[in-house]
Amino acid sequence: MSRYYLAPLEGITTHIFRNAYHRHFAPMDKYFTPFLVPHSKKGFSAKEKREILPENNEGLYLVPQIMSNHAGDCLKTIGKLEEYGYKEINLNMGCPSKTVVSKGRGSGFLAFPEELDRFLDAVFEGIGNTDTQISIKTRLGKDRPEEFGPILEIYNRYPLKELIVHPRVQKDFYKNEPNLPMFAYASGNSKSPVCYNGDIFTLKKYEEIRQAFPETEAFMLGRGILMDPLLLMRIKNQAGEEGAEKGKEQAKLCGFHDRLYEDYRALGMGDKNVLFKMKELWCYLGQSFPGQEKALKKIRKAERLDRYEAAVEELL
Repeated sequence: MSRYYLAPLEGITTHIFRNAYHRHFAPMDKYFTPFLVPHSKKGFSAKEKREILPENNEGLYLVPQIMSNHAGDCLKTIGKLEEYGYKEINLNMGCPSKTVVSKGRGSGFLAFPEELDRFLDAVFEGIGNTDTQISIKTRLGKDRPEEFGPILEIYNRYPLKELIVHPRVQKDFYKNEPNLPMFAYASGNSKSPVCYNGDIFTLKKYEEIRQAFPETEAFMLGRGILMDPLLLMRIKNQAGEEGAEKGKEQAKLCGFHDRLYEDYRALGMGDKNVLFKMKELWCYLGQSFPGQEKALKKIRKAERLDRYEAAVEELL
């Protein structure tokens, strides 16, 4: 049976979003926090604590994600997460952001395979005989897909719980098509279970990937869920396209939006920040409303909550 994961998107897939999604749509098998960057001397920030507190993620299988190229700091953060009860940690080797890559983190770390190997060796030695499991989310390399062969050899030296592969290189960012032949290579040569991640935006695309890689059992969905929160329901054949089903879909979208909106307001972050959060979501969600550019423009232009609410009511 296939498993489905919600990809971590910085600033968007917060605990507020995860809970609203989980309540209103087809639940994911796993959720991942946006990456935590270890700090040598201090503990988690208030923002980071909100993301990982078990009481903020009840009923969800949550995997904290760490982005680091320093084994000591990474191990300290893993230790702190273990105190909260987490038994699975994901390491980010895939973020393509230039600010991240310039520091040799995320997919930038892939340009230094010897350092990557030493890092993983120290991390796995550090967790020792604990029951903590490590998974990795990776790209193919920094500049060329051919970099992935030696990188996969490194991953294969360690008992990863899972290898989540986004088959692009760092310099692709999110342009060009995912490199499916290289994902096939990963799937056929990884000693760890492999999860597919990349550009599953529609039911048709999912079915194409599923048919191309029938042995793949796990799929990570990210931007596709932001564009269409009902996507996993469609994949699981729990949502229809016509008649009464359309009404149910609309009701689910309304309930999801209202929960998200009210929970952000309840944080006391201020009206401008609430509007920023909601408009950020609409950059993706708006793509599910073709022909509604006038209403979407009102959402983008709203500078007060009452005008935002009126614009959303007009659209939904």
